Amino acid sequence: MIAKGQLINDRYEIEKLIGEGGMANVYLARDTILDRKVAVKVLRGDLAGDEKFVRRFQREALSASSLSHPNIVEIYDVGEDEGNFYIVMEFIEGKTLKQLIKKRGVLSLPETMDIMLQLLDALASAHDSYIIHRDIKPQNIMIKESGLVKITDFGIAMALNSAQLTQTNSVMGSVHYLPPEQASGKGSTIRSDIYSLGILMFEMLTGKVPFRGDSAVEIALKHMKEPLPSVREINPVVPQSVENIILKAAAKNPKNRYKDVREMADDIRTCLDESRENEERIVFKYPETDFSDTKAVNLKETKKEKAEDKPVVKQITEDDKVEKSNKKKTIILASIISVAVLAFVLVVIVLPKVTASKDVKIPDVYGMEISKAEDMLKESGFKIDSKKKASDDVDENLVIETEPAKNRYAKKGTTITIYYSSGSEKTEIEDYTGQNAYEVKAKLELLGLTVTIEEKEVENSSDYKDKEQLIIDQSVKAGDKLASGESIILYIPKILTVYPDMVTDGWTLERATEFCEKYGLTIKVTYQETNDVEEGIVLAQSPKAGEEVFENETFKVVISKRQETTTTQPATTTGPQGE
Repeated sequence: MIAKGQLINDRYEIEKLIGEGGMANVYLARDTILDRKVAVKVLRGDLAGDEKFVRRFQREALSASSLSHPNIVEIYDVGEDEGNFYIVMEFIEGKTLKQLIKKRGVLSLPETMDIMLQLLDALASAHDSYIIHRDIKPQNIMIKESGLVKITDFGIAMALNSAQLTQTNSVMGSVHYLPPEQASGKGSTIRSDIYSLGILMFEMLTGKVPFRGDSAVEIALKHMKEPLPSVREINPVVPQSVENIILKAAAKNPKNRYKDVREMADDIRTCLDESRENEERIVFKYPETDFSDTKAVNLKETKKEKAEDKPVVKQITEDDKVEKSNKKKTIILASIISVAVLAFVLVVIVLPKVTASKDVKIPDVYGMEISKAEDMLKESGFKIDSKKKASDDVDENLVIETEPAKNRYAKKGTTITIYYSSGSEKTEIEDYTGQNAYEVKAKLELLGLTVTIEEKEVENSSDYKDKEQLIIDQSVKAGDKLASGESIILYIPKILTVYPDMVTDGWTLERATEFCEKYGLTIKVTYQETNDVEEGIVLAQSPKAGEEVFENETFKVVISKRQETTTTQPATTTGPQGE
């Protein structure tokens, strides 16, 4: 454990421990050179003692540091100091997605879509740089108060392989999102990250992971063999179009998944459209049984595989010779048919096209008045179909584009569709006071608006208990209209949370634990023997009562424990005791 005030690499001054895990401890620190808060993650346990892993961790973390995206936690520095292998990252004030799900239970559809689109945009950037995360899970996703999503742990996730994961305490967290191909040791692709995203989306809309078990091995086998439970049976509000996205992303056969994260993002953007209300349940093109016959994967250390079976020598019979002769005849017949088909295509299809008259070039009518554009296209011999389309860049009744596009060639008589501007498509702002800020944010962002959530001081914080996410004010008044790209600020109450006096009020350990879970704290418990109070009561706490609560910090409590009684002999002397 690193002490408060200790300098890492003579630069990063440790302020406090803010997180503990199987792979690393995370500290809030101050960069003494740039005078800014940073998060310092220090490797611990078997990982720090594994030279092969440490080398790979440093290499992969440096590779991840090249990523620059608003939804990816930035890596500032990687190194080693007195045997401590560390990674210095951007400090995010917020909660993990896991904490949000625990607090809220089930997220709303618009909020889920907003989070997913941010994650997909981040992973698109990573995949473009040939970087696969390999360990997407809600514990690795931070959410700021503004609603901005940040993916973390790129360096560690890339350095870990399935064997090393079993040596950490985080395996149970990771295995809930583990793709079948990783569980079976077949390696990872960008579609492996897509599988984990599908499981993540399942959890956001149901409040639980799809597969549970008593061990990591049991859960991994369920990923490989058992069908995904129905999201709609757990949460009937979810439409079939949304469940189809989860089913496709979390398909066991990678061929049935989205080819990349951008395709998944495109599907999410339209999943709540009216045109998809009556969508049928997805049917996969490829069988989902690719992994059903896979041998059970033991994520713990296993014995070596048995020696390979001896090759089987097959004796060629007369029947085999006849079959081989028939195959040759079939190949010859197929070749003759192929030549005949090729000749038909050349004579009937290709030749008429070659000898036909040249096509006409479609003129450029961009920015013209619709009437003039129609006249020009008619003079070129085309038929016209005009349609209106909203545009923030082109004035009303002026041409935006044509289909087919300008400068392409088409035959005379072809119908050209002209799209002309109906003006800017604006959204009328409502009075959002009293509504959930994050749900409103997601809805408005789907309409193209830029939405920021900010805290605003209130006179009496107690009046807003359990209403921290409700809108109390907005920067644009109801009735005003905003065009795509314009901004609105939603204000939520700024509530100062302080530690209660658990000692005076006689809090139990169970109640203190619930408090820590509610505010995203890590509780550290020590016990003190006493007969003065009943067992399981808080005797001391740190930070003290009245101090402000900061999410992700460690809260220490001393809990009473019944003192063991011992038998003693009667005293044989008289006089004051203890002198």
